[in-house]
Amino acid sequence: MAVDNIMTKKVVSVDMDDRLEVVRNLFVRHRFHHLLVTDKQGCLVGVISDRDYFKATTPNVDLPAANTKDLATLQKRVHQILTRKLVCIESGDSLKNAISKFRQYKVSCLPVVNTERKPVGIITWRDLIRWLYDKVH
Repeated sequence: MAVDNIMTKKVVSVDMDDRLEVVRNLFVRHRFHHLLVTDKQGCLVGVISDRDYFKATTPNVDLPAANTKDLATLQKRVHQILTRKLVCIESGDSLKNAISKFRQYKVSCLPVVNTERKPVGIITWRDLIRWLYDKVH
């Protein structure tokens, strides 16, 4: 089975120069845990996880007690916190290969790219669990 059958195909990405405020709004609105980062040509250059975001901002940023310093963390740029060492998988690759990469690299998501390195999907360990659950029920 190919990863294309279980990956999330609706890809949401941000630009390297977007501010963390944009990242926060996307995480809140879509309730997912990873954002793909693309360059001006639409090629994948990195990933931001919700953990990356939380490390780069203060815990008070979303509270009414947030001060100017807390809110200033939202002005950081995506390129300042993104993970550049990508572990990707190509569209059409096997699910077995994806599972192998999850185990080998201990990542929580695999961006799925086409031959031009443009993102066409994303697969997470949650997608794998959902697929397994559907298989046994």
